[in-house]
Amino acid sequence: MELDIEIDGWPSGTDWAGLAERVALAAAEVESALGNPRLSASLLFTSDSEVHELNREWRDKDKPTNVLSFPMLEREELLGLAPEGPPEMLGDLALAYQTCANEALDKGVPLAEHASHLIVHGLLHLAGHDHVDSDEQAEAMEALEIAALAKLGIADPYGDRN
Repeated sequence: MELDIEIDGWPSGTDWAGLAERVALAAAEVESALGNPRLSASLLFTSDSEVHELNREWRDKDKPTNVLSFPMLEREELLGLAPEGPPEMLGDLALAYQTCANEALDKGVPLAEHASHLIVHGLLHLAGHDHVDSDEQAEAMEALEIAALAKLGIADPYGDRN
């Protein structure tokens, strides 16, 4: 999968684009549909105010959030996509800096680790996974997140629940 990455308002000193590329590779290792070479996705590292605007405009939710996912393919379309052919846009992701930074601080984890988790989470949403309709659905998505993060040496972000 090819990522089109834009970074606006996130602190320098971390290679956010490189991090996103590594995360996408790990996600593709646990969700094979993300490994299709025809796929591309956009990833915007941006401000809370920008994500708030996007959330209000496209989701009718008047608040910022940590990550937004805008899928462009249905799960069935993604699974049926042959590896040969023209490029296909999987979707768009946007990460809100201050929300992500505050959550990382609250969790006691580095921002880069939390951002990695949110990128995996967003990519899985783009691939058609969800966590709102059932506990089984949420557990399956979380298992994929945990597996992808483990490939990056990042601990289970849900490990403190039990």
